[in-house]
Amino acid sequence: MSTTFFSNARIVDGTAAEPSEPQGVVVEGGRIKEVSPTAKAPSGATVIDVAGKTLMPGLIDAHVHVVAVEASLGRNATLPDSLIMARSIKLMGEMLDRGFTTVRDVGGADHGQVLATEQGYVRGPRLVISGKALSQSGGHCDFRGPFDNAPSQFEGRLGALGRLCDGVPEVRRAARQEIKAGARFIKIMANGGVASPTDPIHFLGFSREEITAAVEEARNAGGYVSAHLYTDEGIRRAVECGVHSLEHCNLITLETARFAAEQGAVAVPTLVTYDKLSEEGEALGIGAEAVGKVDDVRLKGMESLSIMAEAGLPMAYGSDLLGPMHRHQSEEFVIRGRVLPAQQVIASATYIAARLCRLEGQIGVVAEGAFADLIVVDGNPLADLSLLTGQGRSIPLIMKAGAFLKK
Repeated sequence: MSTTFFSNARIVDGTAAEPSEPQGVVVEGGRIKEVSPTAKAPSGATVIDVAGKTLMPGLIDAHVHVVAVEASLGRNATLPDSLIMARSIKLMGEMLDRGFTTVRDVGGADHGQVLATEQGYVRGPRLVISGKALSQSGGHCDFRGPFDNAPSQFEGRLGALGRLCDGVPEVRRAARQEIKAGARFIKIMANGGVASPTDPIHFLGFSREEITAAVEEARNAGGYVSAHLYTDEGIRRAVECGVHSLEHCNLITLETARFAAEQGAVAVPTLVTYDKLSEEGEALGIGAEAVGKVDDVRLKGMESLSIMAEAGLPMAYGSDLLGPMHRHQSEEFVIRGRVLPAQQVIASATYIAARLCRLEGQIGVVAEGAFADLIVVDGNPLADLSLLTGQGRSIPLIMKAGAFLKK
């Protein structure tokens, strides 16, 4: 069993406004065995002196689509599974190189990809998945045009982020099938979306009865429902129906944010994706009409951060990027840092995101018993969040489950 000792480790994990005093961190096998200022290197251990640097838990992105290899999600669904998988492997490796050792996929990835990463066939982050997202006809996963009512040809493909279901029985069946296939939680599309052709942002997805059915099925399996949401009305309704994970939330009001916090919900803002869709979307094949929807939510995004922070609504880190725009994944740190303290921004990608992955205490922390998912940063990200950007250029060391993936 391999053993590694990190000496002079100043830890940044989102729980404090300054790095810790120097610690010794012992990693044995895939877990952290000891964290203490008096810890000594075990005999035969690989010793890594991180003086002048920062030791952090591996980063967690709680809103990704690892199969979204094209910016156009309609076109993405038409690609062969073999090509989607090959390109997805590249995307996941790049995420890992940015320091993201865990990602929560909220529509598209399947359990085969989970196993491929767990068993070491694919170099990438650990995956926590929802399977296919659930959408009503005409909702955010329906890429048929307004005059096309033929059954969807592609929703069984790996490149399809979601599936269509209408009515309580279909929603229950779809949720049960996704859970049976390995989903750890259920994702629903409960508002209109930018990328889909027939649902303006203000559209409410699913009836209350359908949402409640999805929530019951997820809870029956020990999970929860995550919902795509923009409008205040949609967010309030979803929380009332028992939805736990609130994706995007750009148009939330203070009253609703406080209500969501009281109900124990968690928000996952994804501001970087709107910046990049606005700048690059049309050139990458997203229609002008869809790109036109972006400003409806983009311009309110920064305000939503302040509102949710004031309400005490926990926020996890999310990027939600598509195709070539995945390269901007780490820029969400800097965007949020314009409004929020760096400690809160880092917390969103550590212990708060770990809660949404249902891996609290296992990831997102540097603590005894946790997985040895660790990164070393050149400098102090609490003083400069941009150290976490740049495709990992300031992250010279990445460890996942005790194995060096970059050193």
